[in-house]
Amino acid sequence: MLLDATDSLIVIVDVQEKLAPVIHQRDQLIGRMRWLGEIANELSVSLLVTEQYPKGLGISVDDLAAVIENSRVIEKMHFSAWQEPAFVDAVKQSEKRQIILMGMETHVCILQTAIDMKAAGYSVYVVEDAVGSRRESDKQAGLQRMRQHGIEMITSEMAAYEWLHRSGNDTFRHITKNWIRG
Repeated sequence: MLLDATDSLIVIVDVQEKLAPVIHQRDQLIGRMRWLGEIANELSVSLLVTEQYPKGLGISVDDLAAVIENSRVIEKMHFSAWQEPAFVDAVKQSEKRQIILMGMETHVCILQTAIDMKAAGYSVYVVEDAVGSRRESDKQAGLQRMRQHGIEMITSEMAAYEWLHRSGNDTFRHITKNWIRG
């Protein structure tokens, strides 16, 4: 199934001040999250943010501030965001069925959230170039396990072009000029 911007909800999971510095290839991953988040904002794709125990791990990183400034932020203690009532309520209120996950850590919070949301009946997509773990081997193990559970693996560019759906219109020209080619 292709992504539809009107039915998509991006969830940025736990990209926080004290966690991000220890993530493998963090700058590249956060760059991809910011890039896709900017396109999502331009296309009015809904966005939700989680923060795991922010008193200990801090708030979301400054590099994502512009992308998430108008988004709801859900504090969580469970590794799976789906185990947090406030998160479940926010997702249900969005009325979106396609959940696009980006963030940290792939083999813990991304994995557990993805599996729970898939079991709850959502179409779940993980943006491979916008998720990370402290160790690359943990990231790869998490991705493999999610694939085994029927969770779709996509890239940030796949999401952007599926949301755009076609070329030759003003939206496509604007997005490609400002984010894809520029």
